[in-house]
Amino acid sequence: MRTPRHEQAVTPPTLPKPRSKHRGQSGDRVSKTDEATGNDDHSPERRCVLSGERAPRDHLIRLALGPDGVVAPDVRAKAPGRGAWVGVAQDVLQTALDKGKLKGALARAFKTSAIIIPDDLVQRIEEALRKQALDRLGLEAKSGTLLTGADRIADAARKGTVQLLIHARDAGLDGRRKLDQLLRVGRDMEGSDLRGMVAPLSRELLSMALGRENVVHIAMIAPAAATRVQGALQRWQNFVGKTMGSGEPGDASPGESGVDVKNEG
Repeated sequence: MRTPRHEQAVTPPTLPKPRSKHRGQSGDRVSKTDEATGNDDHSPERRCVLSGERAPRDHLIRLALGPDGVVAPDVRAKAPGRGAWVGVAQDVLQTALDKGKLKGALARAFKTSAIIIPDDLVQRIEEALRKQALDRLGLEAKSGTLLTGADRIADAARKGTVQLLIHARDAGLDGRRKLDQLLRVGRDMEGSDLRGMVAPLSRELLSMALGRENVVHIAMIAPAAATRVQGALQRWQNFVGKTMGSGEPGDASPGESGVDVKNEG
């Protein structure tokens, strides 16, 4: 009897503990050097200026204050200067923006009232997170850490080498079920509810992101790459207030279940 294999890619790696107890503008623990630049690679956590809750920085979104006083999303947390972090869904953020609570919170974090918040800030954040997720997939495709094509994915799934399985939102239900079953077989998890995630991306968008034709399913075959991709997709979804589909029959759109897996990319 074979021992079940455990998933490796879906759990982010343990992040290092903060090295400095010096607190930054928005409750961050940062070094003096990092405080000057607004960047901090030493502390895994940040504090949301709206909720006050602390969470890993990859779960929050950094807002940067430009030289002209305009607040802009900095989803990669690379922009110089002062930064503040938010960790709420877009509807909560929009309400805080409309009622002036966000401006007050950012004024305290940035220690200045001379800030300008664009009316479409929430939309800009969503677009930036979406682009980051698509860019991540494109980079992994160039690095050779993922597979496309139902036959290749099916073979890898049987062998147990698929770390993360992703279906386009318009993938056929039959195709999803077949690959999900092979994923469970390859991992010795038959009878479990293990499934690939249904991303909120059409096959057209996935094809554009990867530079390939008719991408309907994606299999991440490198553990670290799977963690990166899932993190980018989940971060985007957390902001828009939705969760990834799990491949349940109810996730399929009408008319999708008749697509044969052999005809899918």
